[in-house]
Amino acid sequence: MSGTGVCGERIVSVRLPFFVYGTLRPGEVNHDHFLRGRTGSEERGRLDGVVLYDGPGYPYAVQEPGGTVHGELVTAHPEAYDGLLVALDRLEDYAPGDPQNLYERIECDVVRDTDGVSVRAWVYVAAPAVAAELRARGKLIGSGDWLVRG
Repeated sequence: MSGTGVCGERIVSVRLPFFVYGTLRPGEVNHDHFLRGRTGSEERGRLDGVVLYDGPGYPYAVQEPGGTVHGELVTAHPEAYDGLLVALDRLEDYAPGDPQNLYERIECDVVRDTDGVSVRAWVYVAAPAVAAELRARGKLIGSGDWLVRG
């Protein structure tokens, strides 16, 4: 989805924070492996205009008006940023322009829970083909929160 709205596909060389909503959240399997020691802050937040689908051990955010996904807004230490970006792109099977991507990394406006301020962040959302399959056959996580998917 490009243009206006809370998310856009402008892939630029900006050191944005990351919005994580699944296995990268504190207490989840990938948090310690990828984020521990590399972040300056981790704050609760929400992303509007997306819904959450259950995947094979991890979730997918899919752009959908009216939905909300809960997660953390993660700000990397400046010296760790470049390496973290490469590691997260690899984890999410994302390469710019690759039609085989499972996820796309896009810029979105994320709202911090602490103060309601909107912050521009990188978010990995389901790639178009994956999103279409999830809309047709996927299991929606109604809470929008991977930690309470029960």
